[in-house]
Amino acid sequence: MNDVLEVAGVHVDPRHWIGGERVGSAETFTNLSPIDGAVLGEISRGGAAEVDAAVAAARTAFPGWARLGPKGRGEILHRIADLVEARVEEFAQLETRDNGSLLRSHRRGVMPRVALNIRFFADYAINDLSHPDFETRGHTNVVSWDPAGVAGIITPWNAPLMLATWRIGPALAAGDTVVLKPPEWAPLTASLFADITAEAGLPPGVFNVVQGLGIEAGAALASHPGVARLSFTGSVPTAKAVARAAAENLTPLSFELGGKSPTIVMDDADLGLAAELAAEQYDNAGQVCLAGTRLLVHESIAAEFAERLAEKVRDIRQGDPRDEATDLGPQIHPAHLERIEGFVERARRDGAQVAFGGERIEPVGGGFYFAPTLITGAAAGSEILTQEVFGPVLTMQTFNSEDEAIALANNTEFGLAATLVCGDRARAERISEHLVAGTIWVNCFFVRDLRAPFGGSRKSGIGREGGVWSFDFYADVKNTVFSPNGWR
Repeated sequence: MNDVLEVAGVHVDPRHWIGGERVGSAETFTNLSPIDGAVLGEISRGGAAEVDAAVAAARTAFPGWARLGPKGRGEILHRIADLVEARVEEFAQLETRDNGSLLRSHRRGVMPRVALNIRFFADYAINDLSHPDFETRGHTNVVSWDPAGVAGIITPWNAPLMLATWRIGPALAAGDTVVLKPPEWAPLTASLFADITAEAGLPPGVFNVVQGLGIEAGAALASHPGVARLSFTGSVPTAKAVARAAAENLTPLSFELGGKSPTIVMDDADLGLAAELAAEQYDNAGQVCLAGTRLLVHESIAAEFAERLAEKVRDIRQGDPRDEATDLGPQIHPAHLERIEGFVERARRDGAQVAFGGERIEPVGGGFYFAPTLITGAAAGSEILTQEVFGPVLTMQTFNSEDEAIALANNTEFGLAATLVCGDRARAERISEHLVAGTIWVNCFFVRDLRAPFGGSRKSGIGREGGVWSFDFYADVKNTVFSPNGWR
């Protein structure tokens, strides 16, 4: 089990990374590729003992890392970003084989974003974390962001390294040390990233990786009393368990959870743009938390919109994500594929219609593929309209007024994102004001700026990250008040 794996031409160690060393476990779990179902290797399966060791290493490394200050830490973080950029192809090939996302997307967007996550927050800590001075009855208030301690980070499988470094970047830049629990369905790029941190000169124990199952390694990290901050991305049921475990230690939490986001198409919308944006909701085989999977379309244009969307979907090329021509790859795991099938079959039984798709695809080489799907005629309040499928399954409903569109959009327990396609700026501003969502895109989708706040409302999350909001979470914000008196 200690043998280094070769996956997609990349050598990757299947063991944990703790205190600057590779550490194995007595037990392993099997890692599959969703592209063809091939076994990629046996991965060390950590639990409470490995988490204890990783937290201890992180706590030991914390004082020295904190003392380096933003500039000292920034030099090392920039070296990490440089090394990621130099090895984008390796990271891209490895993660595509591991989680089935498009290779071209990893090359051009996802892996460069990994480097940006590290570089951006390193620079933000140096240049943009102001220490504002303000007066109170002649006294001076000085605000600072102090390192908090060990940050526990639990990340999902749909964009594993990008979403991990979205948290690792600000945590390390703030002066925290990190214990990462990567997803068991796509753990490999986290291990390669650990090698990169060592090569860049990150001190031992500042960054640690414990692989394993959520109910074992994840649970141990969530409940650990030595963790000062805990970030989790995943489902609402798992988040409730994480929150209960963290509550025992009053560990501050940041949650990015599920979504059932709307894509609203008004009657004055550019229908070509609307159909294009709706088709984008199938990206990454629908495995995107921000996807606007509930299409809400004005009744007067619904028929034409549906035709245009069907035309767009007919042009989608589904298959091996390593092929440059492929637009849509596989689902992550056979269990997840079965989950998606279950949603569609139950929707059929409940009386909804499948306009297109609705079935798994059996490619010659194997793998876990599901056709892009549109469901219409679902009853209000039905499962397919209220629960996150996390696959290439969209639903379509119609409305007749702005008020009805807003009511339908907000008729969910979630509030992660919303997309609005509208031809009038004033109308778009008016509607957006009433939508419950952490992020709203108007006539666009998936435009992200790392300076902007990101997070969900309602059951889509707790807190915001991005820019200063990340440092507000990963640091202890302190105010020091200086009196004008008593100075010699």
